[in-house]
Amino acid sequence: MLDDFMTRATLAGIGVAIAAAPLGCFVVWRRMAYFGDATAHAAILGVALSLAFQMSVFLGALVVALIMALAVTLLSGRGYAMDTLLGVMAHSSLAFGLVAVSFLSGIRIDLMAYLFGDILSVSRTDLVVIWGGAALVVALIVWRWSQLLTATLNEELAYATGFDPKREQLILTLSLAVTVAVAIKVVGVLLIAAMLIIPAAAARSLARSPETMALIAAAIGAFAAVAGLRSAYVFDTPAGPSIVCVAAVLFAGFSLTGWRSRSGV
Repeated sequence: MLDDFMTRATLAGIGVAIAAAPLGCFVVWRRMAYFGDATAHAAILGVALSLAFQMSVFLGALVVALIMALAVTLLSGRGYAMDTLLGVMAHSSLAFGLVAVSFLSGIRIDLMAYLFGDILSVSRTDLVVIWGGAALVVALIVWRWSQLLTATLNEELAYATGFDPKREQLILTLSLAVTVAVAIKVVGVLLIAAMLIIPAAAARSLARSPETMALIAAAIGAFAAVAGLRSAYVFDTPAGPSIVCVAAVLFAGFSLTGWRSRSGV
């Protein structure tokens, strides 16, 4: 069954949706959309370093994305507005990554595949990495769900309950880095933030609780992956952007039909 490239692509898209769904909910609740975008842009530098040192692209992207996320967290209290800091780091890291790629002589690289994804070329090994990363992210979120939710709602309440919201922020940062690394093959670094934000934003108007919102976001993301791949096959369009387009249409549809948020977050 896994010899069929469309089957592998579909499983890869669903795996990314499962990883991105609960994390995307926290990104929406915490208004961290630009944070996710900055981490994703940094991944292209990780790709360049991976190719230069002949190491796993997943590992290089993961390390650089994690360093970027930690750097933003550490620098956020140094007198700069968060949106300014994220803007500087997001675009500069993407620029450094693209410049680094240009120095890779003797190495053939399809830059568009890393920028916008190449889900149709997913291999069995890629599937193992994607689903392994998705399992890790889901396990982290489930393990710390109550603490993460409390820290999101009220940091003072988190301290009063007996745990450090900074630690919960670190768990989100780690999960975000893993999600970015596994999603590069599917939607590329320029569209990863869309898969984090759009399904969660669409689910917010349908959910009655935070837990329901995460589940609905996963369903919307998985449906967008399957429908986007089908659309790409029928209309001969890029697969990664097609997946994001389907998610955006779903968000617009739920918004225009007058659904109101009931998630309470």
